[in-house]
Amino acid sequence: MGHEIETMAIERGHITKLKIDIDNCNDFSPENFREIDVAIEFTSPDSAYENIVKCLGMKKPVVSGTTGWLKSYDQAVELCNKMGTSFIHSSNFSVGVNILFKLNSDLAKMMERHKQYIPLIEEIHHTKKLDAPSGTAITLAESIINQHKSFEGWRLESSMKKNCIVIRSIREGAVPGIHNVEWNSEIDTLNLRHEAKSRKGFAFGAVLAAEYICFKKGIFTMSDVLGF
Repeated sequence: MGHEIETMAIERGHITKLKIDIDNCNDFSPENFREIDVAIEFTSPDSAYENIVKCLGMKKPVVSGTTGWLKSYDQAVELCNKMGTSFIHSSNFSVGVNILFKLNSDLAKMMERHKQYIPLIEEIHHTKKLDAPSGTAITLAESIINQHKSFEGWRLESSMKKNCIVIRSIREGAVPGIHNVEWNSEIDTLNLRHEAKSRKGFAFGAVLAAEYICFKKGIFTMSDVLGF
């Protein structure tokens, strides 16, 4: 993702002045961040929160696409507001996926009246993806839960919890990402599906988000960026 984001940023006329990974952590300093306008954070669940806190602590706007750390999200929001900067996190920055999020929410609201339909969320990703289910699948499930009173939470397919939306996670090959929301009844099936052809779409959305929050203050979402 780092390479994809750098390429996309350059294509859109930006300069990447600093790149930090596990091999140059010592470069993560206020001195090196002095001329940075916005930080884009795509790392790992174990390091994301610390990285975000460091950037916000330097009063730098942060775009984060890392999932698996959101138990600390409220603390990041509190720090962002305290430092008077801006922050946006999304489980998926793809424009197409965020359209899927909107359609999924609208459809769940409709389905609340038609309880013969039962949802199933399936996500397929490459074998190097660390978290399962994906953050995108969890976002889809939580959106349905917010709109549909029949469901109290989500569960993996192997779990036997009741009144929960089932998420099926598959890891195979080099798949960039497929998400399918399936509503089944005895007489028919309705599907919402997004399939990423590459990581380029995620990078494009992340750079759009960086452009949007660069000179703003506050907490934002991709709905703000995309205007819906």
